[in-house]
Amino acid sequence: MARLVVKGGRPLEGKVAVRGAKNSALPLLAASILAGEAVTLHRIPRLDDIAVMLDILRSLGLGVATETSPYGLTVHIVPGLTDYRVPAPLTRRMRSSILVMGALLAKGGQVRIAYPGGCVIGSRPIDLHLNGLRKLGAQVTEEGGTITAAAPRLRGAHIHLDVPSVGATENLMMAAVLAQGATVIGNAAREPEIVDLQIFLNRLGARVRGAGTGTIRIDGVERLGGGRHEVIPDRIEAATYMVAAAISRGDVEITGVIPQHLDAVTAKLREVGVTVTTGDHWVRVRCPRRPRAVDLTTLPYPGYPTDAQNQFLALMCTAEGTSVINETIYEQRLKIAGELRKMGARIHTDGRVAVVRGVPSLTGAPVQASDDLRGAASLVLAGLGAQGTTVVEGAQFIDRGYQDFEGVLKKLGAEVYRLKPEKVDSLSNPGTARHPGAG
Repeated sequence: MARLVVKGGRPLEGKVAVRGAKNSALPLLAASILAGEAVTLHRIPRLDDIAVMLDILRSLGLGVATETSPYGLTVHIVPGLTDYRVPAPLTRRMRSSILVMGALLAKGGQVRIAYPGGCVIGSRPIDLHLNGLRKLGAQVTEEGGTITAAAPRLRGAHIHLDVPSVGATENLMMAAVLAQGATVIGNAAREPEIVDLQIFLNRLGARVRGAGTGTIRIDGVERLGGGRHEVIPDRIEAATYMVAAAISRGDVEITGVIPQHLDAVTAKLREVGVTVTTGDHWVRVRCPRRPRAVDLTTLPYPGYPTDAQNQFLALMCTAEGTSVINETIYEQRLKIAGELRKMGARIHTDGRVAVVRGVPSLTGAPVQASDDLRGAASLVLAGLGAQGTTVVEGAQFIDRGYQDFEGVLKKLGAEVYRLKPEKVDSLSNPGTARHPGAG
């Protein structure tokens, strides 16, 4: 288990450039299975989850090569599908592994995959994925923790999602592009990542329209070609650094963003008294004083994103007044409340609702990150705004969603470092820990 040591009380200042969106890069990589010619994807973030997806593509027979750049990875993918079985050890490491189902079924006519793993933030059934594939004509069976699906060629259908699931929308879009006839997805998710997937698929020769609205229409084509595409900026990474600036009472400019994708986060930060200014491709966050408490409810896009809820919860711990956080997406996303209480936070939770009574300051303490990358990052944010030293154990989960998280924070003036494994047991007194030379 990796540990991050955070010495609080230092306002963050400076500029940070956001990387490509993890939640867009993963479905784009899965969609590359559909291509009939070479694909190049730019601005892919260097993350553990990305590494898993690249290994999945290689295991299926695709040629994968990567180049590093200041903005992440450039990934070159060459067609060559030779297998339809996704290795179980890989699928169990990441929820988004399920996204290859639609593409494999459309391109190869069959798929065999284990139930996916990923962040432990509550029940995330894949019924919407499987029911949608069945409506497209797939024969789907579930047995012994494994899903098998087959169809000589999928057929277009009208599919109405019970809830606007991002993953189900993406999977069914990929399945439908090579289907015979037209497919309409009703109550589709509207997230920017859905729009990015539509743009990429259309560059390959697909006929998809309506992404960003509640109804998406896909007219099936015989084959797709290749092409190049740049991933959109990561709005959740940007939101995390926006809240980091506020919780540290700092002044940070986040560049390389699409400000419209951050409207819900910007509006909520302004509501608590934070100054947020925006330009064409940047946002600046200034918070010289204690924020005021406000209520928050997570909602599908364009509402406030669940992936940025834990960060806001940490901010409200030191706000003036009482706030109520209502998590409507994942029932276990408030589990970091117990760790924040170790730092002096006054939080009462009841199911998906947290009542937070702000305190003047948190106090550094040893805390344990669970298998939720957003919760792990939020404990680091809490440490930035706390008095004294915070030690976040389980910091390796952060690497699943943030590229060089502590390096970025250091550039903004934070005093944070990662302990080498052999140094972990020597940290007997977090308050007097010294830098061991790890970076």
